[in-house]
Amino acid sequence: MSFTATRCVLITGATGAIGGALARAYATSGCHLILHGRKQAVLDALAETCRVQGATVETASIPLDDDAALAEWLSDVARRCLPDIVIANAGRNTHPPGPGELEPWAEAEALVALNLRTPMAMAQQLVPAMKARGSGQLVFISSLAGWHGLPTTPTYSATKAGIKAYGEGLRGLLAPCGIGVSVIMPGYVTSPMCEAMPGPKPWEWPPEKAAKVIKRGIERNRARVSFPFPLNFGTWWLAVLPAPVSQWLVKRLGFDHSGHPHA
Repeated sequence: MSFTATRCVLITGATGAIGGALARAYATSGCHLILHGRKQAVLDALAETCRVQGATVETASIPLDDDAALAEWLSDVARRCLPDIVIANAGRNTHPPGPGELEPWAEAEALVALNLRTPMAMAQQLVPAMKARGSGQLVFISSLAGWHGLPTTPTYSATKAGIKAYGEGLRGLLAPCGIGVSVIMPGYVTSPMCEAMPGPKPWEWPPEKAAKVIKRGIERNRARVSFPFPLNFGTWWLAVLPAPVSQWLVKRLGFDHSGHPHA
């Protein structure tokens, strides 16, 4: 790490659309970036871009769902450069192959491991060191799908609801230790994963716009950063309305795996 760096930011899923945009948003002189990603060529190119912008950068591509590898990596990171901000952004999705068909179990297991279990394991590894230092911020990526489960992505919805609840719980638990926790709930952000999702994609945002809003929320230690407003407002209502009403609305809006709004 450069001795001139004043802030250390760790981002997993840096080779994805939001992760890459966040890396570029944080890449300034005085910032040391620790970028994790599965696509090595994309990761290398991103690291070079961030260096050109003035940041110092290190990269990693260890399997995040391997407990031993994750613990070894984060232990080394904490010893050399304990991050000030940890953005657990890595994630994946899967979909039911058709109406009435469950998602393949192997895919569902992998999704739960990466979207929910890995961020929890990262907190387990890094919170003790942050607590000893008296500062730090954990950032968990949920989704507006965390407000109410969608038939087009039931397992994804479950993991995003789970990480939302976990982050909200940790925020109150860790606040006395000087550790902030923010839960990010994006709507549709342009990316290959978004394009692969069935169903309509209203109010889709470019990743750069999403990263700007996320970064601003992190800087303010916001408990929740959810966007865009119209979609957030609508999906929030799905969480508070009676279940039959919410499920009728979900179907009528085209999220029942048909991909088309119902007349």
